[in-house]
Amino acid sequence: MPNGAIGVARFSRILLEDARRSGNDVCWHTVNNRERITDMKRRAFLQSAAAGAAAITALHEVSYAAAQEETLRVALIGCGWYGKTDLLHLNQVAKIDVVGLCDVDSQMVADAAELVSQRQPSKKQPPTYGDYRKLLAEQQPQIVLIGTPDHWHCLPMVAACKAGADVYVQKPTSWDVVEGEAMVAAARKYNRTVQVGLQRRSTPHLLEARERFIDSGKLGKVAYVDIHSYYGGGRNSAPAAEPPDHLDWEMYVGPAAWRDYIPGMHPRGWRAYREFSNGQTGDLCVHFYDAVRYFLDLGWPARISATGGILMRDRESRINTHDTQTALFDYGETQLVWNQRNWGENPDPDYPWGATLYGDRGTLKISIRSYDFIPRGGGTPEHGDFLDESAEYPEDKQHRETEIFAAPATRRHMQNFLAARRDGQRPVADIQQGHISSACCILANVSMETGRSVYLDTATGKVTGDAAVQERLARTYRADWIHPTPENVREE
Repeated sequence: MPNGAIGVARFSRILLEDARRSGNDVCWHTVNNRERITDMKRRAFLQSAAAGAAAITALHEVSYAAAQEETLRVALIGCGWYGKTDLLHLNQVAKIDVVGLCDVDSQMVADAAELVSQRQPSKKQPPTYGDYRKLLAEQQPQIVLIGTPDHWHCLPMVAACKAGADVYVQKPTSWDVVEGEAMVAAARKYNRTVQVGLQRRSTPHLLEARERFIDSGKLGKVAYVDIHSYYGGGRNSAPAAEPPDHLDWEMYVGPAAWRDYIPGMHPRGWRAYREFSNGQTGDLCVHFYDAVRYFLDLGWPARISATGGILMRDRESRINTHDTQTALFDYGETQLVWNQRNWGENPDPDYPWGATLYGDRGTLKISIRSYDFIPRGGGTPEHGDFLDESAEYPEDKQHRETEIFAAPATRRHMQNFLAARRDGQRPVADIQQGHISSACCILANVSMETGRSVYLDTATGKVTGDAAVQERLARTYRADWIHPTPENVREE
């Protein structure tokens, strides 16, 4: 068997071993009778062009086996950057027919329809919608991808599950905690497969690092993890203005607290505004917090405490998400800490966003692009880079918004999603796991904004005591929108 094909089989086996170890009903479609690999040099797989080609061939074979035999009816809600990216990666690993696209920006959705017509085999241009409810009613898709801003994740996901679709929803799962609980309830009530876009769980070089240094014991006992982002952020924005004619701003705001349109807010600037997002905590912390939880087999923390706020930006700025935060996720003998600083010098230029795991036998740094293991007390440091598949998927570079370093992970994440829905099992980033990671990040913001520690029941994730925190678990929806809860989802 070519080394690359072995690498894919080995990658798949890592996830199956996770399922057996954790007891989580995780599904990964693979060929189980392949020989056990005990000594495969990393570069032979990740950096050899020949091995890479063989790996991609094997990936395609596994991917299409994971999909249903028939062409899958797929719809996308939210046609911006990552919505289109997710759809294009799904198109690379499955036979799909895009039956509908939805966005509140009529120009953006029209552009997405043109792009899809160039990429999908049928060359058909899918119908476009401005309201997800009409799309679901008319097209009855089997799979729905949700790539909207955070405040628009919950309602379409619950509606899609009710309509009989399986869902791939971007992270964080929700804007507030109760939305996430309702999403879990919807997935379970309607027996739908729901994968969250936390693709660090499917990132080849990160899974390799875990296997080599965590599972092997080389890192030793991990008692402290530093998750961090030193990426910069905007200081201010333009004044409010009238939205362009092609943007339905009333529908864009939807259930969120009203915020006047600001140029640059749409399509890529919305994360700077608290009405629509949870800031970098909900954007960047959640990725590596989730990966560390997965690697170390952690569930709910007992306590979350956070400080920070707008410390460097002008407080009169129209940007109202925090620029600084330190959050503690207390797991007793293991402490996870999130450090966000959007200003000043980056103390580790090679790892501006990532996590550092400190063990009693060494230190492991991980990021979207690489890993580094530094053994304690001497020894040879070990380095690995992300798997670059752009030579095998040249269309990734043609779509300029594709993150080349993330594309292999997203393809594998989609592959896992397809296999899980086929086999009736939970995907690797099932909605429950996505909710745990997202809710904890949301609660870090609640702790920072209220000045209170948040205490949780580690078995259920329920916040215990403290009325001030309880009041922040669900926000009031605007206008006629009804906030989903686990109770009203189950009663429908």
